[in-house]
This record gives sequence, structure tokens and C-alpha cells, in this order.
Amino acid sequence: MANKSLTILTALIALYCVEPLNADLLTIDLAYQTREQFLKIIDRPKVELLAESSTVSSQDGFTHLKFSYNSDSRNRVPGIAITPSIHGKRPVVIVMHGTDGSKERMIPVMTQLAKLGFYTVAIDGRYHGARKNSNQGNSDYNKAILDTFTTGIDHPLYYDTVWDTMRLIDYLQTLPDIDSSRIGVIGFSKGGIEAYFLSAVDNRVKVSIPCIGMQSFRWELDHNDWQVRVGTFNAAFTAAAKQEGIKNPDAAFVRKFYDRVVPGIYGPFDGPIMIQLIAPRPLLVINGELDHHSPLPGLSECDEAARIAYGAANAEKFVQRIEPNTGHSVTATYQIEANNWLVRWLKP
Repeated sequence: MANKSLTILTALIALYCVEPLNADLLTIDLAYQTREQFLKIIDRPKVELLAESSTVSSQDGFTHLKFSYNSDSRNRVPGIAITPSIHGKRPVVIVMHGTDGSKERMIPVMTQLAKLGFYTVAIDGRYHGARKNSNQGNSDYNKAILDTFTTGIDHPLYYDTVWDTMRLIDYLQTLPDIDSSRIGVIGFSKGGIEAYFLSAVDNRVKVSIPCIGMQSFRWELDHNDWQVRVGTFNAAFTAAAKQEGIKNPDAAFVRKFYDRVVPGIYGPFDGPIMIQLIAPRPLLVINGELDHHSPLPGLSECDEAARIAYGAANAEKFVQRIEPNTGHSVTATYQIEANNWLVRWLKP
């Protein structure tokens, strides 16, 4: 089975990497294969969640909780929740942080959503927040990425946090005050990338808002515009190049790096492919006009692919917003639009 899986993944990579993407709609079979291959990459033996939770405080009509659960045999995930004091089952929104962020830094967004009636949760991504071994920036994160480049074990860049979040949904489904048919996700930067991966492969997510994360990794490589994105894990990338004896890394080395660390990310799991797997569920994409993390031409490929997929599904549930004169951030105006999108489709 492993060899067959590798063969299918190799074929998928070849299909999407030999020629530039055209935005033709994925066939049902190819969409299924893409989703299954991504899940096989991140899969690991499931263990009991053994979840624990405790109330931190109750004030101003909101309850603040801490919780934790096992995502696999080696990782216990810490999380926080803010929930309004409302009787009955509530929709839940998962809020995903960016590079060098933490669950606590998502509290302002969580509070906004709790005021609208949502049960809101956030976890620390791999090697972030309480899951770091030190307070020295994101050195643990970069070391883990370099270790994966060397050994091929784990996928701390994006993929493992997708797994952790899928296990978070497993946990949420055990809670009596959660309506598991109304689960949404909003993510920022790294969390935006993880949000669209999660939404593409887990249909339990009913509404998705990737913010300043949607992009085409393939376009960036083909047009030598990869430097800003790689800069978010530059210490790992630079160390990997040095390890390989490369003084001036180019796009060819970036491809080698990605193949080891996040296999398929510029091929079958690139933005224009994964975005199609979210259709026909409601999807709002927010990016900045001046954000060099997500160059506009590559983002346009994602937009075109989504419009074809949503058109084929007869679903008017896709909106892309490009914030004018905005870099790698989400303004208050567009955060309100994101909140309204969640209210519209999850109906708290």
C-alpha cells in the first residue's frame, strides 16, 4: 500500500509540476486522490484524546476555558476557549495563529466572535506558544523543520498542525454544548495556509476563511518570487542549504527543500488545487494588495480555480477580498467582514 501511495503521489506531482497549472476543474476521482494522499502524509496512529478542561474565569457573560488533548502518542495540544453563556448547542469557530504566534494572541478575534454568539477555540501550533521548549523566538520551530529536512520524520511546517486541528475537531465533537454540524475556521498567515489545507481535507469544516495565507507556491517558484515566504522559516532553510553545501540557494533548492519538508506543496497540494476541494462550502479569502508573502498573480490562479469549482457546483459561496494598499495584515474593516461571513453561514 505504501508503494502504491507513493506512486499515486508521484503521478500527481508530475501532473501539476511539469506544466503550469490551468484552472480546469478537478475530476471527482483526482480530487479524491488528492485529498487521500494529503491525509496519508499527515496520518499517524490515533490515540485516545484523554482530554482535560478547566474553567479559568467567568466574566462579562463569557466563560474562559483551558483544555488539552492528545493528538498522537508524542504530542499533547494545549488550547483555550471563550464561550458566551448561552443555553443550547452553539456553532464553533477555530482561530489559527501565524508564525511565532500563539493561541493567546488570538484572544481579541475570539472575543469578537464570542460576542456574536460563537463558541471560539484556539490551539498552539507545533513548536509555538506553550509548545516551545524555550523563549528564544521560533528557534524550536526552525530546528524541527531542519530535522525534517534531514530525516524526513514529521512535518512541523504547516502539515502537522493540520493534523492537530483535525484532532481538535474530534475533541469538539465530544462536547455537549457544541453543534458539530456548524464548525468554521479562520486562520492568519501560517494559520491561513493551515486553514485552507484543513478545509480541503476535512469536510467537518463547514465555513472557511484563510486570511493572508492563500497562494500558489508553484507560481512563486516558477517566477523566482519565493524569498518572502521562505523568510518565515529562514533559519531552517539557510541551515539546510549550508548542510547541502549550497551558498546561494535558488528555486531548484527550494523545490528540494519543500519536497522533503512539505511534500506536494507546489504540486498536488498547491493553493489552486486545494481551494477547489473546499467547494461548495462557504469560502472567504482575504489577502493584502501589497503582501509579498502572496504575490497577486499566484493568488489570481487560486481565484480562477475557485470560481470554476464553485461555478460547477452552482454554489455562490466564494468571495475573494484583496485589501487595497495593505501588506501582510488584516484591517479592522475586513475582520468585521470575516465575522459577518461566519455569522451569515453558521447562524449563531
